[in-house]
Amino acid sequence: MRIVIGGAGSVGTHLVKMFTESNYDVVVIDNDKEQLQEISSHFDVMTIFGSISSHRILKEAEIGKAKLFIAVSNAQETNILASIIAKKLGAKQTIARIDDSEYLIEQNKKMLTDLGLDSLVYPEILACEEIVSQLKQPGMIKDIHFTSGKLDLFAIRISYSSELAYKNLMEIDKLYPSIIARIVAIKREETTIIPRGKDVVLPEDILYIITDLNGKEEILSIMGIEILDIKNVMILGGSKIGVKVAKALEKSCFVKLFEKSREKSYEVADILKDTLVIHSEARTADFLLDEGISKTDAFIAVTGNSEINMLSCMLAKRLGVKKTIAEIENTDYIDLAKRSEIDYIINKKLIAASNIFTHVMDAEVLSVKYFAETKAQVFEFIVSENSKVAKKPLKDLGFPEQAIIGGVVRDEKPFIAIGDTQLKINDKVVVFSLSGISNELVKWFK
Repeated sequence: MRIVIGGAGSVGTHLVKMFTESNYDVVVIDNDKEQLQEISSHFDVMTIFGSISSHRILKEAEIGKAKLFIAVSNAQETNILASIIAKKLGAKQTIARIDDSEYLIEQNKKMLTDLGLDSLVYPEILACEEIVSQLKQPGMIKDIHFTSGKLDLFAIRISYSSELAYKNLMEIDKLYPSIIARIVAIKREETTIIPRGKDVVLPEDILYIITDLNGKEEILSIMGIEILDIKNVMILGGSKIGVKVAKALEKSCFVKLFEKSREKSYEVADILKDTLVIHSEARTADFLLDEGISKTDAFIAVTGNSEINMLSCMLAKRLGVKKTIAEIENTDYIDLAKRSEIDYIINKKLIAASNIFTHVMDAEVLSVKYFAETKAQVFEFIVSENSKVAKKPLKDLGFPEQAIIGGVVRDEKPFIAIGDTQLKINDKVVVFSLSGISNELVKWFK
């Protein structure tokens, strides 16, 4: 299957990684030779130097054979034009990255659809949605809802005093027989483990657990993790993400937003009527203490500068903030950031790439979440007619060892998958997997 990617920046590079791991035939177009050389030195792909909106270049990429054309350059108008041209030249499906919400207005979307553009991806909005969703559970590293909130996948760090430490999964099941949940992954230092019954949980491990709402409340109670209401929020950076997050929160929370540019702080204040906008870099402990950070529930750093975001969140955490979220766009810093005290790392480019990835899968996929810290993915599949995964109980399937089926929703009722579970048509299934086996998973569900 041919995938043509227009743009070799961060989003394009991550898409190349995801698609090549799944053995797609990938072509990358860009007018930056250095970026193309960087990609070709790491991945087995065809690269073409030139404009992504050029008829000649698109024909050279054999766009007529492409199942998908993805325009993710930094120029919104170029992405839209290139996608329209690619569709006219035979691409089956086209996706364009945008940075202006006016294109998401229904009548504008319809106009672009009529011209041949199938989907739009706005990374800043996707990042905002993820930040807002993460603010609900201050004690957890990650919390993601699936199947309209009926199933939750969340991550917690195991302390040395935890009752779960030094026990294997079978022992944990016996210890808490009433809890309906499943540990679908263990992150241990640089390794991600898809666990089986005899795998032992160690202190400092991060457990990825899937359960329903009741199960989550029980587990958090056992772990001594307090569920708190987020009412006071500080945001560092008047970026598009910062403004959108503030807009989403300002009706339900008291929000302070700090912006170092005087001119921009006035612009942001005009947009955010219920947010206190302060012209300041807000990078010293004394200043933050004077601004009441000790009473702040969440600190969100989205300046666009990964180093500033990371250091600011570490400082805020040490000053008593319960939940810190840092935008880390420089992927070289992600490993460093996840070893720090920062609760949650956001990378809008990885989020956008994961969103785009769902469009190429032959099986019916409701969502894909890519976890940068684990180099793993979580898929939400719908079981189709004649799907291999519904032929036998799970224990007899020979399902890939690099993946695990965690939860199922059947007729709007959630439950945790066990060895005797046999899936049925139209079941919604949450699957945690290591990267690089998406094509194999598709074969089980399509």
